[in-house]
Amino acid sequence: MIHGLWNNSSIFSSITPQLDNIGIEYFAPTLEHSYGMTSILDLTNKLNQLILEKYGLEKEIDILGFSMGGIIGRHWLQKFNGYKRTRRLISIGSPHKGTLMAQFIPKYPFKGISEMKINSKFLRGLANNDVFLNDIECINFFTYWDLMVFPGWWTNLNFGKKISVKVYKHRNLVRNKSVVDKIIDEITM
Repeated sequence: MIHGLWNNSSIFSSITPQLDNIGIEYFAPTLEHSYGMTSILDLTNKLNQLILEKYGLEKEIDILGFSMGGIIGRHWLQKFNGYKRTRRLISIGSPHKGTLMAQFIPKYPFKGISEMKINSKFLRGLANNDVFLNDIECINFFTYWDLMVFPGWWTNLNFGKKISVKVYKHRNLVRNKSVVDKIIDEITM
């Protein structure tokens, strides 16, 4: 479970008790985004290091990423051959096609945020390598009323299952009970 910008792993506190109740193991490290100054490349390198320490090279895993965390997870799948050991990528409100909110943020010192600009070199590179996701079940949760990743439907990959939910705040994508229930349903399928 990979959190987004301006969050830490506690953002999943509505999801993790349900995973505990049904006996699903999870790993939700906190990554230091430094207010968006840390690049997604560096965050992905750190994530890879943490995954290797926890699970080694072989264990099959699922990736669940909220907001920027979905982009970090998608990059990990492509850069570190994570696609070879991943069954599912569940992205929740992740700006796969960028967000208007990042457009006016300067590249320096906010490299991580600027990588989420619409049509950024980073996001184009991810899209050009989506062939690595062909054998992974991709599930995208989004809301049309997302003001952080705007417009909300830009959170969707061009493939995979798309689940629209009715919440009005970005963080409610992982806090709202009905949405969390739908996420748990997808995890347990």
